[in-house]
Amino acid sequence: MSRPASRRRTASPLQGAEPPRSQQPEGMAPPTEHPHVVVHAPALDGSRRVTLDEEPLGVATHTDDVAEILRLADLYVTDVADSDLVEWQGGGPDDWPGLSEHHEA
Repeated sequence: MSRPASRRRTASPLQGAEPPRSQQPEGMAPPTEHPHVVVHAPALDGSRRVTLDEEPLGVATHTDDVAEILRLADLYVTDVADSDLVEWQGGGPDDWPGLSEHHEA
């Protein structure tokens, strides 16, 4: 006996090839493929917080500090200024306001 037309399933060419659905609780985003590293906007002293998926990793006062903080977290990013893994908020990798007078002394 055949199914009524409204209940028939059509076979897709990739049937069975779909990836398994994750068992994420409702309302939670699925895990990302790459870590989400954020270099936050400069503080009053010019330093910038560095976080990984909202977990604090350290405080940077220069782009080299960001690279070192990521290395210590086992994230080896060769060029933090141009990496797609690093999100720069409140300015780019060359924006460290308030720190120039500290480095000149």
